[in-house]
Parts: sequence; C-alpha cells; structure tokens
Amino acid sequence: MFAAYASRIDRDQPLNGLELGDRPAPEPRPGWSTVRVKAASLNHHDLWTLRGVGISEDRLPMILGCDAAGIDEDGNEVVIHSVVGQSGHGVGPREPRSILTERYQGTFAEQVSVPTWNLLPKPAGLTFEQAACLPTSWLTAYRMLFTNAGVRPGDSVLVQGAGGGVATAAIVLGKAAGLRMYATSRDEAKRKRAVELGAVDAFEPGARLPHRVDAVIETVGAATWSHSVKSLRPGGTLVISGATSGDRPSHAELTRIFFLELKIVGSTMGTKDELEDLLSFCTTTGIRPVIDDVLPLDRAREGFERMAAGDLFGKIVLTG
Repeated sequence: MFAAYASRIDRDQPLNGLELGDRPAPEPRPGWSTVRVKAASLNHHDLWTLRGVGISEDRLPMILGCDAAGIDEDGNEVVIHSVVGQSGHGVGPREPRSILTERYQGTFAEQVSVPTWNLLPKPAGLTFEQAACLPTSWLTAYRMLFTNAGVRPGDSVLVQGAGGGVATAAIVLGKAAGLRMYATSRDEAKRKRAVELGAVDAFEPGARLPHRVDAVIETVGAATWSHSVKSLRPGGTLVISGATSGDRPSHAELTRIFFLELKIVGSTMGTKDELEDLLSFCTTTGIRPVIDDVLPLDRAREGFERMAAGDLFGKIVLTG
C-alpha cells in the first residue's frame, strides 16, 4: 500500500528522512481493527518523529501520522484515538502510553491497524477531513482548556502562536465555551484570522495585553515563555503542550512564578473519553476544525514543507 513514512532520522534536516512509497499492508491481529483511511492530518509530532524524538532507529521504517478518520472492517465510519497503551487496549493506570508512530505504524497510508478499543463513531455532521483534525491537536487543545487550565465561562485566555493546529483549535473551542480569547502571532494576516475565529484581539509576540489573563495556552516554548508568564494574573495557570521554538527559555521567570503563585501545568494529548466529548461538543455547537488545505497523500512532502516553515493557518489534511 502507498504510504508516507520515516526511513531515517535527521535531526537537522528532518524532511531528508521522509519517503513516499509502498509499505506492507497491516496484518490482522486479535483485538485490533484495520481501518481504510479516508483522511489524515499533519501534526508537529510527525516532524519530531523525523528528528528522532520518541522513536529510535531500530523502529524504522515507520509510517507517519497520528490522526485519521476512515471506515472500519464492518463499514462503520470511525475516528481513531491514537493514544495506545502497552497492551494495545486502552491505557491502564500504571501502563506506559504511546502515540501512533512511536511504537505502532501510523495513519499516512491507505490502511492503518489500531486496537478496536481506540475507535469512536464519526458523527454524521463531520466530514472525514474535519474528523481527521480532532484526535491530536484539537484534543490537545480541548484538554488544555477544559481539563487543565481551570477556566470557566467569562474567564480570559491567551493563546500563543495563532496559526498552528492547537492554537487555532483553542481559539475556536474557547470562544464556543464563553471564554474571552486573546492571541499572538508574528504575522499580521494570522492575527486578523485569529480575530475572525473569535479572539477578542490579537497582538504581536511580547506585546502588553489590555489586562492579565486567567490562563495561557502555550505551544511555542522558549520564544514566548517569558511573555506567557508575565501575562498571567496572580494565581493564573500556564498550560504547555509543546515547544516548537525550543524548550530552554533564556528567562524562566522563576521569581514571578513563585511570588505570584502561578501554576504551570504540562498537558499531552487527551483521553478517549475527552475525544468523545470533543466530538459531541463539535456536533452540539456546530464548530468545525480550521483546515488550511487538503492534499492527496502523494503530495505529503508539500504539506510537511509548509508545516515546517509555519506557512499555514489551521490544519493540513491528507486524503487517499
């Protein structure tokens, strides 16, 4: 079957390890289902895989892709929850978790095999392309806001780096939940788009906000860390799920953190129950993922190049 996969690790030039070509189709195994992939979306996690983060050379070649929606062996339209436990059936309390492409082959292929437990029904109101955007970046944003940030309707939230998948998801989800959303971006057009999505206002990175916020959604890392900490009210919460600009800020702002009793919360992906709630939230409110572009799988390299360059607003989706 045709697939986009990591053939080798290159930490400096990750796209050098990206290959497009034939890979073996998944073989049947007890408790697992083979899904015919209709759509899959790109995530920064795929670039990190090509850099060797979360994977070792002995697991290559590895088909990339965490997110997908498709049709299972019984003809059901499904969405894949991509967090898999050691046993391949959920994640127990003492069980190490894994994401597709770390231990198991990913979704950038004509077919993917996942534990049957990891399948959720696709709501009829969502297209395959929309549904494929939800299990990683949108689920991450959902958990950051509604599980880890501790915010309530009416609270204010700053989203750093408007344009990325998690950032755009957070703006849309927060607006729909009655939060006052603010955003930052280096790009004027992206700031304008953020406001169109529902942000009260959008600013250049490092700009002084009209007031300190209750929570910050942080995925950029080193470049925005100091600004994120300084933007919080006393007792506020910074939720971080990524560090695309690096994980070693020059100013950790430790004094401000302890003096103002700020909370720093790490957040990774989300649970199957949270994904089910997210699907229901989209159905109930009518909100939909922000899709920048839809490309056929054989143009995956183009999508990777745009994601690596930050030349996107929302998600890039690959179709078979």
